[in-house]
Amino acid sequence: MTPERIHEIVAAQRAFFRTGATLDVDWRIAQLKKLKEAIGFYQDEILAALHEDLGRTDMEGYFCDVGTVLLELNETLHGIRSWAKPESHFSGLLCFPSARTKVHKMPYGVSLIISPFNFPFLLSLGALIPAIAGGNTAVMKASSKSRACTAVLQKLIARAFPENYVTVIDGGHDVADMCLAARFDKIFYTGSPKVGVHVMTEAAKNLTPVALELGGETGNWCVVRKDANLRDAARKIAFFKLLNSGQICININQVAVAEEVADEFLKLLRAEYERQIGIDPLHNPEYPKLIGRKAYDCAAADAEAYRDRIVMGGWGDPETLRFEPTVIYPVKIDEEIVRRELFSPILPVVPFPDAEADKLMETIGSREHGLSLYVFTKNRKWAEKVMAKQQFGGGCINEVVLHLMVRGVPFNGTGHSGMGAYHGEWGFREFTHPKTVLYGSTRFNLPLREHPYTGRIADVKLKILKLMER
Repeated sequence: MTPERIHEIVAAQRAFFRTGATLDVDWRIAQLKKLKEAIGFYQDEILAALHEDLGRTDMEGYFCDVGTVLLELNETLHGIRSWAKPESHFSGLLCFPSARTKVHKMPYGVSLIISPFNFPFLLSLGALIPAIAGGNTAVMKASSKSRACTAVLQKLIARAFPENYVTVIDGGHDVADMCLAARFDKIFYTGSPKVGVHVMTEAAKNLTPVALELGGETGNWCVVRKDANLRDAARKIAFFKLLNSGQICININQVAVAEEVADEFLKLLRAEYERQIGIDPLHNPEYPKLIGRKAYDCAAADAEAYRDRIVMGGWGDPETLRFEPTVIYPVKIDEEIVRRELFSPILPVVPFPDAEADKLMETIGSREHGLSLYVFTKNRKWAEKVMAKQQFGGGCINEVVLHLMVRGVPFNGTGHSGMGAYHGEWGFREFTHPKTVLYGSTRFNLPLREHPYTGRIADVKLKILKLMER
């Protein structure tokens, strides 16, 4: 891939966009159905590629990447006609004699989607669906880390669409920079805050609007209070940390547990890990692996640095790239390991006095905003206060991850965990811009806005204007 080749692709897509073909809603629906058909055609290859790159079973692959994409597709197919319909507004007395104004939902044009390795289909196709629904063309820069998945994604997209409409580009950071150097009309990036800054910097050169889905600088917190159902909390937390071996942007990065129940919680957490994945996860074929040696070495280095406080796990197999679910306890809230995103199966546990739960939340709130927040407690009033006050992307009370699956609600972060929002109609809005058009009249036009602006006539005009503004 070369800069010239990328510019050629972008130019071809821009020429196609200018034909106006993508403006027709029926045409967009037909493209979404083509995408759905291609996903069905390549489903077995998708699942095999997810196993090759990430060690996922077919069940986990379908649950995380295929099924979730199909949910998004079905929601979009169901709602796109109403979302795309122009809004009609009364122009208001100040605009008399105009009575009608419309707001059209216009596509940006040629979009760039940069997706990560951890959910190679969900986080690429999940952004492509609203791009298509909004009437855009798309260049997709897929991750070079998930090679098998990127290869399948290229075949899938090539089956469904011509290159001058949607295409997939493979390559590393150098290719991503080539894409950012080209002029796009909308950029959607999923990844780290550090790279997000770089994406925004490059986008600013052309004033290109950007949506960012970022993991968060200091990771996502889970808080377990002493009144929580500890068995339920342990069960859900263990499930979530096992999923994709912790390589999830909305996963729990660290758990704060009331010190009064910390010992009991740790026992239940160990029991849940063993129940769900067995006592030897490194040899359990259901347990996913880390994406590459660099990710494995990072997890191993974190475990080694806290070796004396590991209460479960702590070892891995560099040949298979599996690393055990690892629990570190106790960890102080200001330690380095809970001030950055881990993206691994390592789970630091921070004890705190339950009476100081509000102080804990103040500390969490003073750090960079997370993409998610999870709290386990029977005190619904406290939990609702926390959820209303804290700044984060989205979260759950007495649950994990499922807020991602709710139809009709937005998903994304704020600050260092992202900007913009998508899923369903929110994704359609993200990939369109509202355009206001007022319908004027050639009759009954009043001279209120015209000169003169002084004298007795102006005084009358001003009184009328003030009356109409009420």
